[in-house]
Amino acid sequence: MQMRQLADAVNHYMDSYGNGQSPFFTAVPGLILLRATQEHHPTHLIHSPALCVVIQGAKWTTFGNARYDYAAGEALLVSLDMPGFSQVAQGNPDTPYLSAVIGLDAGILSQVLAELEHPPTPPVDATPGAAVTRIEGPLADCTLRAMRLIDNPAAIPVLYPAIMKEICYWLLTGPHGSALARLALGSGNAPNVINAIHHLRHHFARAISVEELAAVAGLSASAFHRHFKALTAMSPLQYQKRMRLLQARKLMIVDAANAEEAAFQVGYESASQFSREYARMFGQPPRRDITALRTEARRVVEMAG
Repeated sequence: MQMRQLADAVNHYMDSYGNGQSPFFTAVPGLILLRATQEHHPTHLIHSPALCVVIQGAKWTTFGNARYDYAAGEALLVSLDMPGFSQVAQGNPDTPYLSAVIGLDAGILSQVLAELEHPPTPPVDATPGAAVTRIEGPLADCTLRAMRLIDNPAAIPVLYPAIMKEICYWLLTGPHGSALARLALGSGNAPNVINAIHHLRHHFARAISVEELAAVAGLSASAFHRHFKALTAMSPLQYQKRMRLLQARKLMIVDAANAEEAAFQVGYESASQFSREYARMFGQPPRRDITALRTEARRVVEMAG
């Protein structure tokens, strides 16, 4: 019953306010609605802390060498910024893939954690920064109430913080509360590694060594590398490379930069190396990939019109 209500709500709000286009970035902070009538090529992006709820259909997401499959009634819980790629695995015109992405508020998460009478105990060892969890009962209800605020923009700043607080409560007291608590509050080495991840995100275009990142984290190079990979399922070098390629793709799409310009802007010294690594990640060379993306974008716009 809850999934049916959520599905009806996604379709209603996307058609009424989003002109049927996906993704629909709502007026509710961090709430994005998605609908797909067919399987698409993998979408590459930087995943921020969020709850990615599947309402209908199925999807998979990979971070490094870790893959997460989740279907209707489940959600991908992402606890830190990570480059990855996702693909709709189940969706058709009769039963489209439907999803609601809820960005998590770190400040409210920390506040709720501090108020819990029996807060979850953060794990001693590093654990992955993503997990699949069930969406039912209170979390499904919160998702529906968040969507209903779209009808009442004036109510969003008043009521949504309370809904976000409730979402954080149910996540922290749920099966993955321990890992989320460690990343929200800080325990063990995870917060220091997250600081290094932020450092890497801000300086990905220049040469940066594991030793430099380890110094930011206050760890030895070997310990940092181990904890980084446990959190992100990739090495620091892989993380930096994916950040560079994602930013280069954005420069070519949004700013109309050519492949060579984009390569140098994100830190590559060799355009040929950039092209090789780009093709390995996105499946085809830069020019062909960008042409295909623009053609697909025009097709979607024409269909919506």
